[in-house]
Amino acid sequence: MFEGINLSANMFFILLHFVIVTLTLLRVLLRPYREPAARIAWIAVIATLPFIGVLAYLFFGEVNIAYRQKIKIKAVFENNRLSDTSVVVEQHKAEIPLNFEQVFKLGQSINGFSPMGGNSAVLMADSNAMIASLVADIERAQHRVHLLFYIWLIDNNGCKVIDALKRAAARGLECRVIVDSVGSSTLIRSKHWSAMKNAGVSLAVALPVGNPLFKVFMGRIDLRNHRKIVVIDGATTYCGSQNCTDPEFLPEAKFAPWVDVMLRVEGPVAQQNEQLFVSDWMAWAHEDIRVLPGLPAAGLGQGFTAQVFGTGPGNRPLAMSQMIVALITSAQRELVITTPYFIPNEAIQSALQAAAWRGVRTTVIFPARNNSWIVQRASRSYYQELLAAGVIIYEHTEGLLHSKTLTVDRKFTMLGSANLDRRSFDLNYENNMLIFSEGVTADLVARQEEYVRHAKLITLDLVGSWSLSSRLVNNTLAVLSPIL
Repeated sequence: MFEGINLSANMFFILLHFVIVTLTLLRVLLRPYREPAARIAWIAVIATLPFIGVLAYLFFGEVNIAYRQKIKIKAVFENNRLSDTSVVVEQHKAEIPLNFEQVFKLGQSINGFSPMGGNSAVLMADSNAMIASLVADIERAQHRVHLLFYIWLIDNNGCKVIDALKRAAARGLECRVIVDSVGSSTLIRSKHWSAMKNAGVSLAVALPVGNPLFKVFMGRIDLRNHRKIVVIDGATTYCGSQNCTDPEFLPEAKFAPWVDVMLRVEGPVAQQNEQLFVSDWMAWAHEDIRVLPGLPAAGLGQGFTAQVFGTGPGNRPLAMSQMIVALITSAQRELVITTPYFIPNEAIQSALQAAAWRGVRTTVIFPARNNSWIVQRASRSYYQELLAAGVIIYEHTEGLLHSKTLTVDRKFTMLGSANLDRRSFDLNYENNMLIFSEGVTADLVARQEEYVRHAKLITLDLVGSWSLSSRLVNNTLAVLSPIL
């Protein structure tokens, strides 16, 4: 009798296991906006390791955000358009070549922001210079200061900005700060967080993790706010790759210095960065700031055309990937890309190869030592195809090259927080800026050329000399990259 009960129980659990695995596989196949490579990777993992694969898919398989945050973000962009955007664009309309005009149209389709003229910019010399400039801007601010950083450490530079904010709040300015719950966890747990709050700085934490077992039913637990947004008085903004830290980046000092790039931009495009900040503030704080107090009009003089676009799980799927492909295909003579994390999808890999094949001098620069060995090994699996097509690859050897830049024909620039990897395409909230300016692009190209002077050229012979085991690890990680 007991043997019959045990047999029935075993059959029940086998059937239950079969049903759960089957339903999970059906979910993988039916989930919209998923690339075929990601479906194949998940099917392989679930079929090979059913128990672990199903659990992994529950926690990391789908790009969901909590419903309330999604509704708030949508409301901001539907109800809080910049009222003077069309006027400013018309006043400062630039003659933009057709290939770049199409890029701006694509950018506008993401958030609704139009390209805006009348902007000027200065490329910061290095990370410390950027922090010194930011502190000076906070000291000069007259109305409000809005800051959002993925990582904010309580090191020398981090504390300089904290002290400047406390002084600004004491002067009666509106100071708002958003940080990511994981990237800035050290700051959130420190005395400096409460000190800012006590000084009158309004604070918000993006994407709190909470209890992972409970969070899995509300949305994916590893979504991160990777943005770097600084807006002073609605007229000055910073855009680039730098977090609020020292370049020595003490938590991972063995990879230091972090080599970043940051532009200080003045003009009406700053208001677009502020709109992105507002969307995040509405999502993660309990304050409705859809209508901020009016400030004097910015950028009424001559200047370049620029446009901000922000991507993330709440926006159109693959928007960042589509933008990168559009920029690559717009290049006619020269394309230079720098990124620390490179795990392209098929569209980007193919576009890079095609650019080189059609005669565009295509250069990509990566760090020689990466703080993520998984990403670095997976990245190198793509080298051979790129090199065979004529793409020039360098690995920067002096610190961790953290700059995320893309320049086209020495006329057009994209920079910001996004990497060329699947995390930035699908999982992170990112902010980038498009700039049509020969002057600004020349400055960025000079910085890219500086990276090359401190880099090692990667050749087909070098890649061919890698051991069989090394290539096996690289390619295996690349296959699994859609689910990592």
